[in-house]
Amino acid sequence: MNQNLSSYRIFYTVANAGNISKAAKELYISQPAISKSIQKLEESLECKLFSRSSRGVALTDEGALLYSHVKEAFETLTQGEEQLKRSIELGVGHIRIGVSSTLCKFMLLPYLKEFIRRNPHISISISCQSTNETLKLLDNNKIDIGLIGKPAVMKNIEFDYLDNIEDIFVANKEYLDNLKKRGVATDEILENSTLMLLDKNNMTRKYIDDYLQNNQIEVAESIDISNMDLLIDFAKIGVGVACVIRNFVKEELEEGSLIEVPLGFPIHEREVGFAYKSNTKSSKSLEAFIDFYRNYEL
Repeated sequence: MNQNLSSYRIFYTVANAGNISKAAKELYISQPAISKSIQKLEESLECKLFSRSSRGVALTDEGALLYSHVKEAFETLTQGEEQLKRSIELGVGHIRIGVSSTLCKFMLLPYLKEFIRRNPHISISISCQSTNETLKLLDNNKIDIGLIGKPAVMKNIEFDYLDNIEDIFVANKEYLDNLKKRGVATDEILENSTLMLLDKNNMTRKYIDDYLQNNQIEVAESIDISNMDLLIDFAKIGVGVACVIRNFVKEELEEGSLIEVPLGFPIHEREVGFAYKSNTKSSKSLEAFIDFYRNYEL
């Protein structure tokens, strides 16, 4: 396109008005300026766009051909402007959230339920993977915000604390009774049981591996499980001892379907919160979500 948009705006307005004087009033520019713009456009396209008479101007055949395309283009722009205005008025937007499957079910969903109710025109995309992968996606601008366990190093990351989580070991009563019958003491349960842990790509797994190593607990047998739900279900049917998050098994502990394994050395609590890049301008949708969770109490 050899001409700028303003030249085609002038051409379009003159064609609609059929009169340079009317077009000048509509565009708030002088008649000579309009005439000069039309002349430059005709010279650039090497054809006459208007035939002039005492009654005004009319499109030539070449001008009519150009007008059909310019008209469609400006109508599309007008529709785009109107849709944008409606989107702003309705609060239309999109947020990409990264989160582990465990935190998604037990922590993110309660926030999303109320946020979506209040902001029905903001769409949500969820990427479920480990905290480490979530941080990579955040760094590469593939998500807008992540719900994660607080990492040791947070480069260019803003972290909004939500809650503490505590890792515990649990099993069903029958499994623990069988260990007791075999003469396994309470402080030796972890070493003598089938230990069920989240897979090694998970930040929680690294945290628990460090705990076991620091306290010189040698595990005889272990099973890697992909998500917390399966850990809980396997523990409930007596497959072994599972490492889970206390808050996520409150009901099972209260009803007795799972029993907490006492530890000689407690596992320190960890912080969980939303993280987003501190050096990137947030969209209005993301700003709305951040403002929501900062002020909303579950």
